[in-house]
Amino acid sequence: MPEILFFFSVVLIVHAYFGYPLSLLLIGALRGKEVKKGSLVPSLTFIITAHNEEKRIQKKLENTLRLVYPRDKLQVIVASDGSTDRTNEIVQRYHNEGIEVLELTERKGKEHAQKVAVGQAKNEIVVFTDVATMLDPDCPHHIVSNFADSSVGCVSSEDRLIRNDGKPSGESLYVRYEMWLRRLESRVNTLVGLSGSLFAVRKGLCEDFSGEMQSDFRMVLNCVGAGLRAVSDPKVIGYYQDVEEEKQEFDRKVRTVLRGLTVFFQHLHFLNILKYGLFSYQYFCHKLLRWSVPFLLVIAFLANILLATKSSLYLFLLLTQSSFYILGIGGMIWSIPFFKTLFKIPGYFLTVNASILFAWLQYFKGKRVVMWVPTER
Repeated sequence: MPEILFFFSVVLIVHAYFGYPLSLLLIGALRGKEVKKGSLVPSLTFIITAHNEEKRIQKKLENTLRLVYPRDKLQVIVASDGSTDRTNEIVQRYHNEGIEVLELTERKGKEHAQKVAVGQAKNEIVVFTDVATMLDPDCPHHIVSNFADSSVGCVSSEDRLIRNDGKPSGESLYVRYEMWLRRLESRVNTLVGLSGSLFAVRKGLCEDFSGEMQSDFRMVLNCVGAGLRAVSDPKVIGYYQDVEEEKQEFDRKVRTVLRGLTVFFQHLHFLNILKYGLFSYQYFCHKLLRWSVPFLLVIAFLANILLATKSSLYLFLLLTQSSFYILGIGGMIWSIPFFKTLFKIPGYFLTVNASILFAWLQYFKGKRVVMWVPTER
């Protein structure tokens, strides 16, 4: 039994991070689905959600005004989620520039603010973005080119994390992996999740927009349920600063996974492979299997301890696992630059899976996250 548990766990862990993208590569080689981009200029509504963003909102609005797109086809709404600082006042200064402020007196969370703003959206494509995310001037044209393909319902940006000095963040390796995986999913079928900082949707898919569930995940499910697909475009880039405080980043990851678990378990019908085909496999691998890795790591380690006395191979594997975890813990707790660089990958791997495990524990306790807490960057 320990051998079965060990190999079963290891195989699933490897498949979660390597087997799944490899299977997408193979499927893509056989039946790739390229996005048929075209030149079109549909009307757009940009929805910017904000809560007490007086320090950053002006920079975001100036960035938005630099977007290259016909002004008569661009509506910009700032959905202020119960802001109590000068956010609303600052946005109101841009009224003559065509920027609308939607003042929500009671704070109910990001998705609720987005839902109310969708009700005021006048245009056929809705773009959701955060205050902390900066865009290139030609971003709108890159976004809408994807909607020339009638099979596309949602378009996600690719994330670019930067430090205060403008250089790539230390998390960039993990982010690059995620962006690469999105490209594979786009080529094969559809994304499983969008980038919450910047994504676009056909307005018709927003008819049952949830004010409580994670919009960047649930909108993909709306899209797939309507027979459409979500794609990622490497030319649509959202730039935002990395979080300097590690605890804040850990808490952000916990909230993200906890919100994702809430959406997943309320939409288990998408695991029906007879109805949803390839997407069911993606839904399982990218979400449930990835979120199961912390449990699989524990099972693999405990089983390996029981097997270590049986052969030198199992002893070697136990020492390898232990060394990896020691390196990872070193990367998490040591602030010495040399050690942080040397142990960065195992440290980040452990941090991610620790945040997932903590999210599971909160989910089992019945905790749910609706309220949106902007991360200080």
